Amino acid sequence: MNVRLIGVKMDLGAGLRGVDMGPTALRIAGIQREIQKLNHTVEDIGDIEVSSAQTAKVDDESARYKVEIVKTCTALAAVVDQTKKEGTFPLVMGGDHSIAMGTISGLASYYKSQGKKFGVVWVDAHADMNTPDTSPSGNIHGMPLSACLGMGPKELTHIYDVGQKLDPDNVFLIGIREIDASEKKAVNSSGVNAYTMEDIDRLGIYQTMVEVREAIQAKGLDAIHVSFDVDGLDPSVAPGVGTPVPGGLTYREANLLVEMLFETGKIGSLELTEINPILDNCNQTAEVALKIALSALGKTIL
Repeated sequence: MNVRLIGVKMDLGAGLRGVDMGPTALRIAGIQREIQKLNHTVEDIGDIEVSSAQTAKVDDESARYKVEIVKTCTALAAVVDQTKKEGTFPLVMGGDHSIAMGTISGLASYYKSQGKKFGVVWVDAHADMNTPDTSPSGNIHGMPLSACLGMGPKELTHIYDVGQKLDPDNVFLIGIREIDASEKKAVNSSGVNAYTMEDIDRLGIYQTMVEVREAIQAKGLDAIHVSFDVDGLDPSVAPGVGTPVPGGLTYREANLLVEMLFETGKIGSLELTEINPILDNCNQTAEVALKIALSALGKTIL
């Protein structure tokens, strides 16, 4: 497989600075070298241009840095779209989770042009289904999934001239455990397939992923995008995140999750978000994220 590394040093969507260094942390962890060991070819094209929080302006407190985030996500969408057209696997390195609006916009454009159906496995402690009208913070990293589902202002829902990007029936939200009251209503009414940590406690990660895989097959999806927010992991595993929530996925649960998705043969893209080296311990979170990426790309124990 040909893999393209795409860095997005975005921290405008988050409440804390630092996630802009996530792509660098992954590079320091050796992401290009380690993927090459799996016999993939790897091209690192550097980073998408992002405005600095020191120079960007907050014009709308309900959707902070909206103009700058949309600009970056539009550029990212174009790169992801072109990457897929070239038959290359895009691996997007964030940056806060607002970048998913760009990644998924590019994927939606590509798969629509090919007449194919794709879905998203969204791993996260949070639902990311707020809108500017419901967000308590105005931070856009809490809004990308709702925007991709067509909820919220047109500036966020129509990035890259793509309208509703995702069918909620083809979205699998895994590991959620801290949901705003308004988000609970959105999750329950949207039709997404949501697996809370309570569900995973009851079912176990293996049975959870058996259900997800069966659904992917039953829905006739041609491809799956994995959008992995590292705060979906327990903070003991991934301390370097801005919004840690206890009770998350273990290291092995996370790896089994992506290993079982890889076995479907349908993973067509991957993004890793919310790695914050300022809050990390000796680059531990980036190292764990790297291992998850390798599992998603076919690394096995034997």
